[in-house]
Amino acid sequence: MIEDYCKLIGLRIHYAKQGKGTPLLILAGWGTTIPVYQSLMDDLSGAHTVYCLEMPGCGSSEEPKRGLTSDDYAQLVKEFITKQGIKELSLLGHSNGGRTVIKLLTSGKIDFKVDKVILTGCAGLVQTKSTSAEFKTKIFKAGKKVFGKLSPKLEEKIKQHVGSDDYRAATPVMRETLVNLVNEDLREELPKIKQPCLLIWGENDEQTPLADGKLMAELIPDAGLVVLPNSSHFAFLENRERFKTIIKTFLES
Repeated sequence: MIEDYCKLIGLRIHYAKQGKGTPLLILAGWGTTIPVYQSLMDDLSGAHTVYCLEMPGCGSSEEPKRGLTSDDYAQLVKEFITKQGIKELSLLGHSNGGRTVIKLLTSGKIDFKVDKVILTGCAGLVQTKSTSAEFKTKIFKAGKKVFGKLSPKLEEKIKQHVGSDDYRAATPVMRETLVNLVNEDLREELPKIKQPCLLIWGENDEQTPLADGKLMAELIPDAGLVVLPNSSHFAFLENRERFKTIIKTFLES
């Protein structure tokens, strides 16, 4: 495996390259690093030149100076593909990487051909807030009403208490990025995807529930959904052999 860096949207981005054959680009999920996808790279590099990007603020990739949007992530991927001289490839997006794939394919003209698309535990649909989440939001807003403008220290404490694990673990600029991403609903973009699309979901995925996968399968014109039992948001790790077989069959068909 070769590891290197590439300047993309003004940031120093870490990536890995492995294998020989038709190009396949893996877009990592929020907060994940290249080693998480090493088994995927190993399984697919026999027939493909597999690339994996570490997104801004993750692993060894540079953190942005401002909050990024899904358009920024799509532009980053466009620049990477162009700089690598890739004219034709397939895409595999996990979680937020899947969101980026959707945005990339539906946000305008691209100078390369995308053959096939694999989305696993794909993000991109805005969830209806649970009663618990709504209650926490009300607490936060009520606190502001009672105390007026909160001190930065107190506001941070409240955010830490009511926020998600990803939010709590993030730096301020990455929190801004996360808010930008999770508040954008891409369901209206899904019918615009023209490539054959394989959706692979863990039946016990709590980060991006199976209902999201089923809806995406309905809205993407040429899509099929495979549900892996006893698997969560990282089905490609928990059900590696079956995941590998399904992907290889799809890519080689």
